[in-house]
Parts: sequence; C-alpha cells; structure tokens
Amino acid sequence: MKKIAILGSTGSIGTQTLEIVRNNPDLQVVALAAGSNVGRMEEQIREFHPLVVCMWAEKAAADLRSRVSDMDVRILSGMEGLLEIAVFPQSQVLVTAIVGMIGIRPTIAAIEAGKDIALANKETLVTAGHIIMPLAEKHKVAILPVDSEHSAIFQALNVNGEGGGQSIEKILLTASGGPFRGRTRQQLRHIRPEDALKHPNWSMGRKVTIDSSTLVNKGLEVMEAKWLFGVDVDQIQVVVHPQSIIHSAVQFMDGAIIAQLGVPDMKLPIQYALFYPDRRPMGGKRVDLFELGQLTFEKPDMDTFRGLAFGYQAARTGGSMPTVYNAANEIAVKFFLNGVLPFLEITELIGEAMAQHRTIKEPTIEEILETEKLTHEYILKKKKIW
Repeated sequence: MKKIAILGSTGSIGTQTLEIVRNNPDLQVVALAAGSNVGRMEEQIREFHPLVVCMWAEKAAADLRSRVSDMDVRILSGMEGLLEIAVFPQSQVLVTAIVGMIGIRPTIAAIEAGKDIALANKETLVTAGHIIMPLAEKHKVAILPVDSEHSAIFQALNVNGEGGGQSIEKILLTASGGPFRGRTRQQLRHIRPEDALKHPNWSMGRKVTIDSSTLVNKGLEVMEAKWLFGVDVDQIQVVVHPQSIIHSAVQFMDGAIIAQLGVPDMKLPIQYALFYPDRRPMGGKRVDLFELGQLTFEKPDMDTFRGLAFGYQAARTGGSMPTVYNAANEIAVKFFLNGVLPFLEITELIGEAMAQHRTIKEPTIEEILETEKLTHEYILKKKKIW
C-alpha cells in the first residue's frame, strides 16, 4: 500500500490525482491540503478518509471543522499546517499540486523528511531549483515530474536508460500554442478573460490556462526543464505542436529522437509519477494515428508572445531573475482575470519588472520570498492599484 499526501487537492491536478486513487486500491490518501474550497474538501474527506487536512485560510478551516465534526480527522491551517502535511510520517509521496511560490517551503520540508516528490508546482523549481535539486540529491529523494511535458522527457530518458542528461543534445519542449496561436499583437489588444480561458486541447486551472495563452507557461517550463534534467537553457527548444499529441521529446547526441505520445490528459503523467518505475493499466481514449492523420510543428512567435522570450531571458540570467518573472506574471494574471489589466500588459509588466531588478546570484529562500514581495509591490505601485 503506497500512502500519499496531496497539496492542492481541490484543484485540477489534485482532483485528477484522486481519480487515480479511486482506480488503484493499493493507493491510500493520508493527508490533504487546499486553499479555501471547503465544500469540495468536505467531499474528499468523506470519500478518502485522510488522517489530517489543511486549509490555507483559517476561516475555511473553522468552517470545515464544523462540517466534518463527525469524522476522525484533524484540521489544520496556514503555512504551519502545510508544513505538517508535507512531513506527515505516514506518507511516502507528496504530490505538490499547489499553485504558486507557497509550495517552496513545504517541498523543502518534505525532501528533508525523506519523501519522494510528485512535482506539479512549477514555481518551486523555477525560483529555487538551485536549492531543491541538490537537497533532493543529498537526501536521496526522487523528484518525479507531473507536468505532461516534463513527464514526457522523463519517460524518454528512462526508455533510453538515461538517468541524467549526459547524452542529451537537445530537449524538444512542445507547446500547443494556446487559443491565440497565429494571431498578431494587434488582434490580441481586446482579449477578454473568457476568451483566454478557452484552451483548444487541455482542461486546466484558470491561472495555468492564462499562462498557456501568453506562452509564459513555456518560459516557466524551460526553467523547470533546466533543473530537472541538468541541461543548459540553449539545449531546450520550444516547438509549437497544435495537436498536443507529442508531449515532448529528447534528441540525443547521435541524432536519435525519442518522443512520448498520448492524448491530452494529465492522468497519465500523474499515474506514472505515483507508480514509477512501473506502468499500470489505465482506461480512456487512445491515440489513433489513422484518425489523427498528421502531426504538425511550428516555431513559436516570440515577437507576438513575448512571455516566452522573457522566459528565456530570465532562465539565462538565473539567480533571482526567474522569481521576478514568475512573481510579475502571477500578479499580472490575477489582475487580468479580475478585469483590471489588458491582456497584452501581462507580458509587458513582466518585462518592466525584470528590467528594474538587480539580480541576486544565489538567492536564499528568504531572498527569493523577499524578491517576490518586492516585485508584487513594484507592479501594484506602477499600475496605481494601491
């Protein structure tokens, strides 16, 4: 019986992880954490019977305690609660499906406690990869990627018998292109949140869906791939693949390319991470090459979608610059979704925030979190939202 804890259990990745649990009776959920969705968390408690649960907001935790007073479960709140979930003694694997830099401290705590990490929290490696990866190596902890692209790369490397990146010539990181592929900047001037939330292939959370529409998600994934697979930024090539069937590929030094194909469904990479190195049967649709007919590929338009260009810039600069990139995007997306900010200003603000930042070469966790705070303050003042 493999026992797991999930940070972000009420979100897209969290709920799909629980679907995997439903279909595999040798998985047991022992701890859950979420933000403020009390109704969904109550449902999860009654179905999966975790021993301990954390809600980020204390008000939500108090509400939940009242709702599940008939259940044998401890309800925690805040960062202290997240840290307790992360190191919970009965768990073996921590699924980090929480969104944002809030996931860094719990991930570090889990690694130090010897937990394997099924990683869906991009921000952890984007901002603190220089801390996370050596720490995981020190504690002999596996970092198992859950993002479909990084899972595909991980699978390709394992097929080739490669634990690391010694024979990698190039990583081919695929992107669907999002809902606005092929449009000009002029055509993007009046994009509304409801337009940007209509992804052509994937069903994801709101923040990640907006990131896909700006290609900022690919900038974040370039940085994540750098740390996960030990390659230089210039070895990572983003390829627009509108069908989202090839989830990514690795080109080796002899010219061979190994790719992972599948339908656009996050359950496969989640299940692969939970049972690695084994594969389990899984229901659902299969790729039918005859029905598909063809696969197409394009270069990304980094003049229109400047978020990707800024992502490469932040990755090459390193240090604290990826934190600025991530933090600026995080708050800009929030204001776009709230109707305060035009679509194109998301990436314009990222560029402006990066331009004014003085990079810290090897930031500590405290310096990373302070950089995030200062970046948020810079944007709030600039846009006169305060």
